Amino acid sequence: MAALPAAAAQSLSPIVLKIRGACPHDCPDTCSLLTTVENGVATRVQGNPDHPQTDGVLCNKVSRYTERTYHAERLLSPLRRTGPKGSGRFEPVSWDTALDEIAERLTAIAARDPQAIVPYSYCGTMGQVQGEAMAGRFFNRLGASLLDRTICASAGAEGLTQTLGGKVGMRVEFFAESRLIIIWGSNSIGSNLHFWRHVQRAKRNGAKLICIDPRLSETAEKCHEHIALLPGTDAALALALMHELIAHDWLDHDYIARHTLGWPALRERALPWSPERAAGVCGVPAEQIRSLARDYGQCFLEKQPAAIRLNYGMQRVRGGGNATRAVACLPALVGAWRHRAGGLLMSSSSLFPLDRAALQRPDLLAGRTPRTVNMSTIGDDLLLGGSPAFGPKIEALIVYNSNPVAVAPDSGQVVRGFARDDLFTVVLEQFQTDTADYADFILPATTQLEHWDIHTTYGHTDVLLNRPAIAPLGDSRPNTQVFRELAARMGFADACFLDDDETLCRAAFGDRVDFQTLLDQGFATLPLPEAPFADGGFPTPSGKCEFFSERLAAQGLDGLPDHVPNHEAAGSSADFPLAMISPPARNFMNSTFVNVKTLRAMEGEPVLEMHPHDAAARGIANGSTVRVFNARGDYRVKAEVSLRARPGVVNGLGIWWRKLGLSGTNVNQLTSQRLTDLGRGPVFYDCLVQVQAD
Repeated sequence: MAALPAAAAQSLSPIVLKIRGACPHDCPDTCSLLTTVENGVATRVQGNPDHPQTDGVLCNKVSRYTERTYHAERLLSPLRRTGPKGSGRFEPVSWDTALDEIAERLTAIAARDPQAIVPYSYCGTMGQVQGEAMAGRFFNRLGASLLDRTICASAGAEGLTQTLGGKVGMRVEFFAESRLIIIWGSNSIGSNLHFWRHVQRAKRNGAKLICIDPRLSETAEKCHEHIALLPGTDAALALALMHELIAHDWLDHDYIARHTLGWPALRERALPWSPERAAGVCGVPAEQIRSLARDYGQCFLEKQPAAIRLNYGMQRVRGGGNATRAVACLPALVGAWRHRAGGLLMSSSSLFPLDRAALQRPDLLAGRTPRTVNMSTIGDDLLLGGSPAFGPKIEALIVYNSNPVAVAPDSGQVVRGFARDDLFTVVLEQFQTDTADYADFILPATTQLEHWDIHTTYGHTDVLLNRPAIAPLGDSRPNTQVFRELAARMGFADACFLDDDETLCRAAFGDRVDFQTLLDQGFATLPLPEAPFADGGFPTPSGKCEFFSERLAAQGLDGLPDHVPNHEAAGSSADFPLAMISPPARNFMNSTFVNVKTLRAMEGEPVLEMHPHDAAARGIANGSTVRVFNARGDYRVKAEVSLRARPGVVNGLGIWWRKLGLSGTNVNQLTSQRLTDLGRGPVFYDCLVQVQAD
């Protein structure tokens, strides 16, 4: 056979591209991605080595992103329900058929009252474009109910805002220079991998690491000390630390005088909280509290930076907002903010100059003030009738970037709401999740490799751009396109519905972030001071760290942080004597990645971690099936008898899809729809249960 001409041989060579993108998932790291594409097929996703925050490293989950994108169960065409709600029976239909029918139903409901239509979304993508840009425009123009997006972090966010002025803090990279690092309510190895890299560097340089967490997590194992307090007692611990700082005069009086508000009142609040009193509340030795205070105070005496990495687990209890406030007061007491490697970081979200109004266009409400529905109480709200207090009965639910049947609290009640025959439900999804099983229409959504987006982060201070690496698979479409086409069918002629996704990306920051830099390197670092509050300048009304919040006092609330006991405090119920927390399984991201087979194989099966004493008292052996229950429901799961659980507390690792559970439920069958003290958030870790052998 004659050799191919050189030109022909060259044409058969694979076309290989590397496309810069961004991880879209609900994680503080927000990594910069490089996707290798060969002849239009994504073959590898890796961390971008040119992005200092990512440093070429991805977590185990996102490194398998091609497995998720090309998953055999990926939804690739619109589906219309053919069986009973929850049966998961659907038939494929065309996009025109699906969108025509959806628009017709929504138009009819809106004619009665558009507030009967409720959007339901959260952080299935953290992108500003595929999240709430075109979706926000659509629902604002429609006049639909507003959604209070509270399900993860609103209590902590409100606590930070009332104390520091916003979701602000120290820059994550400077933890590498800290001498004391307190990791408070975070399993950083599993949920904040790139922060852990800085911690390891600090540890090698002699820093002391202390982890505060009810669970002996993978992170706690690697720290010098673990304080296994009872769930919901963090404010008591923080107040006891203040007591010790006062008693030993480990206080930066100059910083307190110049840059704080309300110190005399906070001092009086903290003084009664001796280590012994807090020990009785927290369930830890008083000497452990004294030791922590000594370590923190010693950093002040030696002018060494002390840093707190506060995470969202500790604010998922009744007193979560107050607990966040109490912890956020600590750095100002010892002047830790003077150092670039000192202070606190819970979230950096407020540092980004994002123009949400340009993206979501609240002006399209045209003076209307729709009612607000709290996503954390969706189970109850779906079962309410119309009333003057609540507004119209919910007739339609549009779900995107979320899986509420699996992730919302009190999921038995959520299922009852979604099962209503008269509820019209549309779900934009990549897979047939628990929520999609209850849809009337499922619309196939693109993954991050297939669309444009722009990202802020809550763990560092870089803006990231995501370019599409491949064409949308099958008939999947970006969220933005779905809402554009629905808007057109419903007669919304506003020019903003014609904006394409790149235009939306450019509008997100306007001229405050150079878009060419994003195009050229995939990320842009915000120009921020290294030690943002070294000389005060907090974004509060007073410009100071507000120990006392006049804004809270004006609402009739306590202006000072305090310990607020759990709704379901440990030891308060003879019927349900065990406290339960439900931290994320290491190989999942909330309910995302649960259907990726390699990750599910690593995770094994749903488990409940129990301390050996609690297991022995109930005749429960390691690996046996147990029934976990309370007044809200029950959950069958395998017991893992382990010292990861402290006595009196069980750990129900989540969030598994209900349909993959042993009896069609997951851990949220047990959690409640009660709310936090501040921020109207859920109380996932404020939950009492009993456990018995199955």
